[in-house]
Amino acid sequence: MQSKSKVVVGLSGGVDSAVAAYLLKKEGHEVHAIFMKNWEDDDNDTYCSSNEDFVDAVAVADVLGIEIEHVNFSADYKDRVFAEFLKEYKAGRTPNPDILCNAEIKFKAFLDHAMRLGAEKIATGHYARVLETPNGYKLLKGLDADKDQSYFLHRLNQAQLSKTLFPVGEMKKTDLRALAQSIGLPNAKKKDSTGICFIGERPFRAFLNQYIASKPGPIKNELNQTIGQHVGLSFYTLGQRQGLGIGGVKESHRLATAAPKKDDHHEPWFVAFKDMKRNTLRAVQGHDHPALLSDALTAQDLSWTSGEEVPNFSGCAITAKTRYRQVDASCSVQSVSEQVLSLSFDQPQWAVTPGQSVVLYNGDECLGGGVIWGYCARKSFELEALQSQANA
Repeated sequence: MQSKSKVVVGLSGGVDSAVAAYLLKKEGHEVHAIFMKNWEDDDNDTYCSSNEDFVDAVAVADVLGIEIEHVNFSADYKDRVFAEFLKEYKAGRTPNPDILCNAEIKFKAFLDHAMRLGAEKIATGHYARVLETPNGYKLLKGLDADKDQSYFLHRLNQAQLSKTLFPVGEMKKTDLRALAQSIGLPNAKKKDSTGICFIGERPFRAFLNQYIASKPGPIKNELNQTIGQHVGLSFYTLGQRQGLGIGGVKESHRLATAAPKKDDHHEPWFVAFKDMKRNTLRAVQGHDHPALLSDALTAQDLSWTSGEEVPNFSGCAITAKTRYRQVDASCSVQSVSEQVLSLSFDQPQWAVTPGQSVVLYNGDECLGGGVIWGYCARKSFELEALQSQANA
């Protein structure tokens, strides 16, 4: 961007947003900072780092010589993000609240607040890029493939992209840390934050148990044998390996649909299906079990960065991610409307999970995506459960 602007940067206390603020100031922009407080239920909890993060953000602002404002968005977060998070978990799906947080808080509530302050642009420390073209704005992957965060930003629209800067999107993380240290940023060596923003490093099941009642039930294998007990279907996700409590159980037989392997009965167990009506968790042995592999999916609640209600994918070499950190998978768009997207994959995808997001790409361009609603596994416990219910 050639012209100098008034830019409000979201300063989180982490090194990425700190370097983003530094780069903006170096370019000559009028830079102001906002620290966003999005969660306050556990303010004094061991796992809540909000107070520590604010102290770090203030220290960065002091070094850079910029003003910083503390803004509490926790009420908006609870209404727009956390309520949806709980609703999805209660329904047996696995939502991604960080995606909704970006769309509803960081690039809506924060953006609105910054505009009221007279800002022309906002900026964050996300590893992504925005490209202005004669036909509008494109969301591109960050140049550091290991840190690219476009997956979490795929719900941004044209209005949001037009007001957003990602100053570190052109950088490698190693170079960013080296720069932070060379200019004396106090958080240059600070550990990257991980996990869901409002949960932090705390045990996830213990946190969720504060809001969702436990409803124990059986864990069954593909032979319909009970092999354990679950604590409540909401506390598990497809592909989950840890926390099943059945690590030592051996399967007496294998179905013909699964090819035998050496030491097959010692393979770890994975969650394959959640039968909500029967309150039954289905588990299978082996990472590559057919029940964990899907050839196709459907998605709803669609959002496209182009602003189109129904984009035209003809001529595009489409790839997709069904989870963050996944390698882009070649796929074909079978159909798309305003409400539903249907995809098929060239190679089966592992543990496609309802509630998570599928995000589409054309090369480095993030096109948008939607929330996974259905999937076609090579062995369908869902179909078996429906047939069983129909015959009951």
